[in-house]
Formats: sequence, structure tokens, C-alpha cells
Amino acid sequence: MVEVVERFDFAVVGAGMAGASLAAELAPHASVLVLEAEDAPGFHATGRSAAFWVESYGGPHVQPLTAASGSWLSDRGFLSARTGLTIARADQIALLDGFIRTFEAAGVAMEQIDRAGMERLVPGIAERWVAAVLEPDSKDIDVAALHGHYLAGLKQAGASVRCRAGLVAAQRVPEGWRLSLADGSQCRAGVLINAAGAWADDIARLAGCAPLGIQPMRRTMLQLDIDPPPPAMMPVVLDVGGTFYFKPESGKLWLSPHDETPCDPCDAAPEEIDVALAIDRLEQATDWKVRKLERKWAGLRSFAPDRVPVYGFDPADPAFFWFAGQGGFGIQTAPAAARLAAQQALGHGADTMTAGLDRALYSPARFVHAA
Repeated sequence: MVEVVERFDFAVVGAGMAGASLAAELAPHASVLVLEAEDAPGFHATGRSAAFWVESYGGPHVQPLTAASGSWLSDRGFLSARTGLTIARADQIALLDGFIRTFEAAGVAMEQIDRAGMERLVPGIAERWVAAVLEPDSKDIDVAALHGHYLAGLKQAGASVRCRAGLVAAQRVPEGWRLSLADGSQCRAGVLINAAGAWADDIARLAGCAPLGIQPMRRTMLQLDIDPPPPAMMPVVLDVGGTFYFKPESGKLWLSPHDETPCDPCDAAPEEIDVALAIDRLEQATDWKVRKLERKWAGLRSFAPDRVPVYGFDPADPAFFWFAGQGGFGIQTAPAAARLAAQQALGHGADTMTAGLDRALYSPARFVHAA
């Protein structure tokens, strides 16, 4: 009796924002299966995002992806009004000036704000913050709606998501891969796409490919009841030194100490020291009173060694494709990143969205060249 094993052009490992968005871009052109280890897609980083689109966030190599994604997100209603404000103390003025020069040169809209302007935008901000820059084009992102859009789109195009079906073995065969899944089934795929987030290096090892040093970092988030309540249209506020950010959310305040604690891939949970650190930094930044800690959670943000995302075929195996290392900016860059990666995986050229993006900048081959 001949064994019947399903075959796909692409098997995507991970159904978070990365895997779902890339699968949705591939599905109109090829057969696609998305493999998800959890009970539902988006359990880890995607479901724990701070949900903002700030063009400077992530640094100058991430900014082109964010900018290229903006119109697509806005046209489809995934963005809503929210400016971004980066603040500085007197000892950080040189750092703020460099920040402004870097991103103005990249075409990011920026407005320098004096102390009086800061007080209007963020009532109660502490006197130690003396200068700021406003990004008027910043927005909030509806993360759940965006993720749902991609999941619906990939299914409509004929792809499918198989949950509780994590990859447990990957055998390289002449036509691609023979994959064994946690649900006991097997399938074949021409190309294996690694969109596994914090588990990206583990998936590479499983497939016999060299890991790239994708490091998961724990990030803590709090929801606070503060007095006075934050103004509904207050900007998302970021310290230019990268020690915190906060934003209003439905009458409450979302706060992060912007922590990046290296850890193993896991279902991340907040540490009490990071919760205390976040509240202490908020109390030094404002004169608000924290009435209640209502929620606390943590997620994993995974970075390549150079903190630039990794998109492209593995230099040692043309049937293994990296889509990983997207740090804390994988949501705001999702449309352009997925489009760029799909064009590479399919052998297609650039379009209007991706024409200005440098494929070599994000290629995994850069680590081979560096070595």
C-alpha cells in the first residue's frame, strides 16, 4: 500500500503575525501549510504587543520597513490616531539631537517640542524632562484585527493553519523536506519557512541548519490605574535612552520598562523586579499616583545579533527560509516584511511597497560574510 503524505510548496513554522502575514502573501501563488505548536495562533509575542506604530521605533534599519507598511495599514483601517513623543533629560540632549538627525534624514516627520509643549501633551510630566521630539504621524495598531486579517486571507487563498502541530523532525530529501509533526502526522514541503519567533534557532537546528544567534528577550508590560487618568489622546511616550515607554489605553496606562532580559524560548511571565522597576521609572518620569496595578504580562522579543531582522534563504540550504529576528517591531513592519519575504521566496521582483527596501540588509547571508 502506498503511503499518502500531503505535499505543499511551503511549510511555514509559526502562526503568529510573522507566519500568518507571510503565508497570506504566499498563498495566492503556491500551496501553503502553517504549522502552529500552540492551541491557537498568536499565543506568544503577537498577542502581547504594546500595539503602536512609531516610525523611529526599532532603529534606522527597521524604519524603512515601518514606513513601507504605513500606507497599507492605514488604507485598511488598522491604524488609529496616536502621536509619538520621545523625551530627554538635560544630560540626554546630545542623544536626542542625534536621534532627530538620524530619522529626519530618513524622511520621518518630526517636530521639536519645548518644555511647555511637553506639559500640554503629557500633563504631570516631571521637570527633569526638558526637551522632546514629536512624531505626528505615529499611530495605534489594532493588532488582533491585523492578525485576523492575515489568517482569514491565507485561508481564503487556500492555505491552512494546523494547530497543536509543532515541528518535531525535519528530514531533508531531494525535493525539499519530510516533516514530522507533534500531532503524529507527516507532510512534505518544497521549502521550510522559519517564522518561529523565539524558537527560530531551535527550528534551524532541527532542520540541520546553523543557528544565527536569534536571542529571545523578555519584555514586561503593565496596565495601571493612575490618578489623574491619562488623557485619551496623550502620545505614546518613549525615553530617548530606551528605559521606558507608556501610552493610554481605554482610560488606563500601559507601561513597560523596555526591559530586554535574555531567556530561553518559553511562555514568558513577568518578574516582580521588572514590575517594580517599571513603576519606579514612571514615578520618576511623572507626578502621577499609581492607584492600582491591574494587569501584568510579558512577551518575548527576539533579536538577531545585529538587531536587524532576518529574511531570506539560508546560505547553506536553498530549501530553508528565514523569517525571524523581528524584535519588538514585527507588528508595525508586518505588511512590508511579509511582502518582501514572499517576493524572495517566490523569486519575484519588487513592487511599489518594497521597491525601496534593501534585500541584502536583511539577508541571513550577512552573518556568513561577517564571519
